[in-house]
Amino acid sequence: MRILLVEDEPRMAQVVAKGLREHAYAVDVAGDGESALYQSAINDYDLILLDVLLPTRDGFEVCRELRARGDATPILMLTARATVDDRIEGLDAGADDYLTKPFSFRELLARVRALLRRHPQFRPARLEIDDLVVETASHRVTRGLRQIDLTSKEYALLEYLARHAGRIVSRSEIAEHVWDGSFDPFSNTIEVYVNHLRRKIDDQHVTKLIHTRRGEGYILGPRD
Repeated sequence: MRILLVEDEPRMAQVVAKGLREHAYAVDVAGDGESALYQSAINDYDLILLDVLLPTRDGFEVCRELRARGDATPILMLTARATVDDRIEGLDAGADDYLTKPFSFRELLARVRALLRRHPQFRPARLEIDDLVVETASHRVTRGLRQIDLTSKEYALLEYLARHAGRIVSRSEIAEHVWDGSFDPFSNTIEVYVNHLRRKIDDQHVTKLIHTRRGEGYILGPRD
């Protein structure tokens, strides 16, 4: 899943982005309000983490603008402004949740998971495809009685395929939701990671679950 982090303090942005990436999220960073509006217009995000005190346009303005143009992406505001009036202004602007600084990174992760669960597409906490089980809260993956160890990026790719099991997922969809803005669309990175998953998930089983549709994309399911 792909997150836009809007934070003008470089050290804070670096720490939060690094932590999120370690938990299998793709993260783009915007350092001011105008950049946030631009990036959200050209990319499809699953969640926006939005600081309030930003250059050019503050977080409240950004939030109102996103909602005014029909963008329903979940928004979690991050700010040192902790008064009741500030929280009310953020929620009235269209934010879904509000977290005050300094915050525990564990709490941030919990709130991210909670917001993503509200979206119908991301609601199931346990995904089952044939004998493959993906537990989205713990990132635990099993097939039959065997636990499968995945890197954070392998897990992110598998979860995205699992949430769209039974339908073809294009290469561009995967790039949009599993990788961030630094992804090179001309590389073979996606193919490499799909092959990693095949080795870990399918090699020991007669029934193959990961299939390639040439020229279309990939499909996760018991039959091609």
